[in-house]
Amino acid sequence: MKRLVDVYPYQREQNEVEFLIFKRAADVQYAHQWRMIGGKVNPKETYYNAALRELKEETGLSPDLFWSIPSVNQFYDPDSDRILQIPAFGAEVNKESAITLNHEHASWKWISEDELDTYIQWPEQIRLMKLLADIVISKQILNEWIIEL
Repeated sequence: MKRLVDVYPYQREQNEVEFLIFKRAADVQYAHQWRMIGGKVNPKETYYNAALRELKEETGLSPDLFWSIPSVNQFYDPDSDRILQIPAFGAEVNKESAITLNHEHASWKWISEDELDTYIQWPEQIRLMKLLADIVISKQILNEWIIEL
């Protein structure tokens, strides 16, 4: 069975959260869609190590703060006839850091929480991004969720 991860890069700007999103390239799965970072977990790799690896591979970024969002991206995959449950991770990154896209992405941009519905098409991703923003703004990231780098 596929093991997948989602990573939501963000930056806190006073009392708002800005999300770093990526437009998928024309020749990859989810072509032309604006999305967060996601990918497969390699054999014997932990979910959180896969998330960190995917973030680095797809953007060149390393997070300043990395944590497990206390929810999962859950949906039905008709190709495998399975319900997928994908761990989601918050990755606070420095907005001034250089971004190096790999072949999977054509472009990137920072958006506000108010712009999520304009760019993100998957309802579960929107829900998780709003949850992340609520947790960050209320300063309620529990120590148990933080993954030491």
